[in-house]
Parts: sequence; C-alpha cells; structure tokens
Amino acid sequence: MPKTIELDGKEIQYTLRVSTRARQMRLSIYPGAGLVVTIPERVPLAQAHRFITQKSHWILDKLGKQKIPPSYSLPLSSTRDYRKYKDAALHLAERRITHFNQVYGFRMGRISIRNQKSRWGSCSQRGNINFNYKIALLPPHLADYIIVHELCHRGQMNHSEKFWDLVEQTIPNSKALRAELRRGGVLLS
Repeated sequence: MPKTIELDGKEIQYTLRVSTRARQMRLSIYPGAGLVVTIPERVPLAQAHRFITQKSHWILDKLGKQKIPPSYSLPLSSTRDYRKYKDAALHLAERRITHFNQVYGFRMGRISIRNQKSRWGSCSQRGNINFNYKIALLPPHLADYIIVHELCHRGQMNHSEKFWDLVEQTIPNSKALRAELRRGGVLLS
C-alpha cells in the first residue's frame, strides 16, 4: 500500500508491506519502486513512521544516489512474476554457465532459480548455484556479470583478490558492471 512521509522537508513516497514472517522493521530501496518499508503485522503505523523518521538520513542518502536512472526496471519479488520468468532465467543461467565454464572448467552441481529479495545469487560448497529469477529481466551484460560472479565462486569461495582475478578473465569490466548494478539500486551480495 503506497504512502507518503515528510523527511527533512521532502515528501517521500514509500510502499508499506505488512508481513506475518517479519520479526523486525526493515527498509529497502528498489529500482522502480523506491522505498519499501516492511513491518511485522502487529506493529502500529505510528511506530513504523517513527522508525522511518529515525532512518531519514540513510533513506535520503540512498535515494539521492539513485540520480542516474537504471536502463532497466525490475518488479518487486512477486510469486506471479517468479513463475512467469523462472524458466527463462534457468535457461539463461544454464546456457551462459556452459559458455563461460569453457574458460574455467569448474565442476558444477545443480543450478536453481529462486525468488530472492536481496541476493542475485549464491554458490554452495557442493557446487550448487542459485540465481534470482530477475537475471532474466536484466540487460545481457549485467546478467552475464552475475552469472560469472557466482560461477567463479567454484574456484574461490570468497571475495579475495584471487576471486576477482577469476571474474576479470571473462568480464574485464566487472567493476564498472558492479557499479551499474549499484546505481540501479540493486546490489550483488
């Protein structure tokens, strides 16, 4: 449900999500949707407004950094969108991993597509790689970066210099692509 609040003299529009699973209040910034405030179902609106006001500097800072609009727009994580794009995301991930793994030669486990709210992907010690279904909605160069990022965790299960050297083997402009994802308001974890 869309709402507005005044922070430091600026009217800020936000989406309020009431969650039965949330244990605490949370703020998120999404491209195309802006500020999303998630609260547990028993939290009164007045308490949520106090929380937003307390975090006003963080909110205004993050919204201010979105001056460059992304060249893509992503929906919030709905079950309907997940079902709609899941197969396309899986096909993309499998095809591009096969392509890039010709360079790396890593042993692979299972590839899965998930409806994650704050991660583009993850890689387990067993070699299983999970991707957010939204990779199917990104421009190809950003999807490739995310796919290579997770694939390279098969060689280095960290974000060390050796890991970034692996990424740079096939995505030489990885730092610029990571910055582009940040400008779009979506971070790769």
